[in-house]
Amino acid sequence: TRDAEVLKKADRLVLPGVGAFCDARQALRDSGLEDTVIALAKEGKPFLGICLGMQMLFERDYEDGVHEGLGLIPGEVRPISQTIEAGLKIPQIGWNALLFRNPSRIFKYIKEGDYPTARLTSTTITL
Repeated sequence: TRDAEVLKKADRLVLPGVGAFCDARQALRDSGLEDTVIALAKEGKPFLGICLGMQMLFERDYEDGVHEGLGLIPGEVRPISQTIEAGLKIPQIGWNALLFRNPSRIFKYIKEGDYPTARLTSTTITL
């Protein structure tokens, strides 16, 4: 929603996110909901950040520069390549092709072998 009143009436909040941290933060600011989201989270309304939405909950992020987060969780999100020991392989955190172990109607519109085309970046969260 882009309506602060809808957020205030909601039982829970979900902050999804796909894309670049800086752009997502700016979009939240531009929506006029940033202050409402922060206030509701600080009031204790159940809050879930998914993927980039979770990264935005921290104080700052280092994706393509240094960017301030919402500051709801102490800590920062840094590229894992800056924190992993030299010579160690960076874990693969991307998408994998689907393999169905058990048939289910939940897979009605997708087929085995499909995979999302979004690309995730490997990150680490420092608390």
